Amino acid sequence: MCAKVLVVEDEEAISQLLAYNLGKEGFTVSISADGDEAMIAVDEEKPDLVLMDWMLPNVSGIELCRRLRTGNDTRDIPVIMLTARGEEEDRVRGLDVGADDYVTKPFSMSELVARMRAVLRRTAPALAGDVATFADIVLDRQLCRVRRSSRDVHLGPTEFRLLDVLMQRPGRVFSREQLLDRVWGQDVYVEIRTVDVHIGRLRKALNRRGDRDPIRTVRSSGYALDETYTG
Repeated sequence: MCAKVLVVEDEEAISQLLAYNLGKEGFTVSISADGDEAMIAVDEEKPDLVLMDWMLPNVSGIELCRRLRTGNDTRDIPVIMLTARGEEEDRVRGLDVGADDYVTKPFSMSELVARMRAVLRRTAPALAGDVATFADIVLDRQLCRVRRSSRDVHLGPTEFRLLDVLMQRPGRVFSREQLLDRVWGQDVYVEIRTVDVHIGRLRKALNRRGDRDPIRTVRSSGYALDETYTG
């Protein structure tokens, strides 16, 4: 599953250049032209990383980063700031409000992509490559294969995508609505009960008799991979 990146940039030429090059690198990219639009996009799209310009109309990048860090559903989204302001004081200010990294314009795409992947390795390691690992579970996106301990786990495509989403952030509770958006997509109408049905199928495929269930149900909230599970 590709990392979803929200680019917040008011200069169209730069945002289109970023979208084109990041798309070539395998990222799924959406664009917002200002801070207010970006907050709406964050709520709707749940990006895995936000790449934002410091100087934005209406709401500055600094203020946008501060808002993201104070929201319960957005505080963990990694943020990289892009800016022509290279002074140390400005870099410190950006990091102080919660930015994960800071890239000064002009920059090379290879450096930017490397920094993005480095941030994702820290914040969502399962998004940084083709193979995701959690305890004794290994998910290979390229081969569409899952193994637990020494045995193959046979999953349908929906269960595979569900497991992929959960493995991106072990311990994080995903609501049923968030799982619907990430697995089925925002443009597809699916009853919320469907999530429970497919979680049940995923559990049945993962767990043999005597196995500890690595999926945790959080009542009235959703599902998570149990961070205390070690295999």
